[in-house]
Amino acid sequence: MVVTTQQLIQWKQQGRSIVALTAWDYAIAQLLDAAGVDLILVGDSMAVVLGYETTLPITLEEMLYHAKSVRRGVKRALVVVDLPFLTYQESIQQAMHSAGLVLKETGAQAVKLEGGYPAMVETIARLVQAGIPVMGHVGLTPQSVHQLGLRQQGKTQEAAEKILNEAIALEQAGVFAIVLEHIPADLALHITEKLRIPTIGIGAGIHCNGQVLVTSDVLGLSEKQPPFAKVYTNLRETITKAVQDYALEVREQKFP
Repeated sequence: MVVTTQQLIQWKQQGRSIVALTAWDYAIAQLLDAAGVDLILVGDSMAVVLGYETTLPITLEEMLYHAKSVRRGVKRALVVVDLPFLTYQESIQQAMHSAGLVLKETGAQAVKLEGGYPAMVETIARLVQAGIPVMGHVGLTPQSVHQLGLRQQGKTQEAAEKILNEAIALEQAGVFAIVLEHIPADLALHITEKLRIPTIGIGAGIHCNGQVLVTSDVLGLSEKQPPFAKVYTNLRETITKAVQDYALEVREQKFP
């Protein structure tokens, strides 16, 4: 059964946790989908996989290219694509154009936009009215790295209240789910209890309706791990060892 946005909302009501991971190509997407992941995010975190230091440099064209590859590998999971920095913040028209391109060209079912400030809420409301499913994202928003840094957000009462109000405003604007990134667990619990839509946590504790991680972190491919990620295997070590063994056999003329 193909996962839909409405199904995610139903799963929250049923108490079923949502499993989400990121993907950047056909092979990874195919493996995640076959393993039963519910939501596959073509995240702008892919910028780091491509060698950038932050998510800011990645372009819409790069996102479209990789999202097409991911979508070809998926049969069941809901595919959501991040709109990259400065492809939706300038105007509602720009956001409509970028989001429309994603849905038309990649076959993905939804887009994700960062932020819950009033202008972004208005933009998202217009996208939803136009029939474009949108996932929200509050807390630590990586596209604001030069403003917020990469530290935990919502630690003071004032900051926590601001994030809560943003999440409520995004729900009212029509998002089908919302990512809560790197905020205190008690704040994530409060938001999750307040909203009818599912919350997907990343570094936000156990009380969210689902969890998402960057797949390269999960697989041990990343050079640097965020403090909230768990490494389930070490593919850097495995791949390095396999390549070293291959290289040795070639040099010693043992292969083929």
